[in-house]
Amino acid sequence: MNWELFSIIGTIAFAVSGAIVAMEEEYDILGVYVLGLVTAFGGGIVRNLLIGKPIVLLWDQGLFFQIALFAMTLVFFLPVRFIRLWKTWEAFFDAIGLAAFSIQGALYATNMGHPLSAIIVAAVLTGIGGGIIRDVLAGRKPMVLKDEIYAVWGMLAGALIGLGWSQGALPLAGLFVLIVTLRMLSVFYKWKLPKRSLRGAIGE
Repeated sequence: MNWELFSIIGTIAFAVSGAIVAMEEEYDILGVYVLGLVTAFGGGIVRNLLIGKPIVLLWDQGLFFQIALFAMTLVFFLPVRFIRLWKTWEAFFDAIGLAAFSIQGALYATNMGHPLSAIIVAAVLTGIGGGIIRDVLAGRKPMVLKDEIYAVWGMLAGALIGLGWSQGALPLAGLFVLIVTLRMLSVFYKWKLPKRSLRGAIGE
């Protein structure tokens, strides 16, 4: 399975997502680039910090940086109608990025001999870390923690890989399809985790 292709799609999806959020917040073009790059690569940086993988390895991904820069430049100059079209398909491309990056993070941690807990954390941070950093920098509540089920699917990918249930190209391809499908079902049916609000309850 060509993981590079899916990583490219995920990089484009996350970079464009960051760029669009920056434009919604009325950032200038530098802010668009910064937020887009943080969204696309922030999760990998945090993951590398936690699992002991050199951060400088990210600079070896020249192709991905070039693709991200091109995607952000393109979306910055696109007419609004094309951006609206992108947002129609945003959840699908984002699901591809979540699946590809979560699996990538889990495989990194597995190859380094880390325990199951670290593999799950590496998968989640690679899949959702950039989105969290993006929302924090944009002054928003992290969407991945309050909308439809999102981070859980990254945890699932990490758990299955860490337990050895997804080894080899074919099982990993099946896992990839599973994560994308579950994420899209979450969006379609608006699956959410239980939550409890204390707004207005404190001080009564």
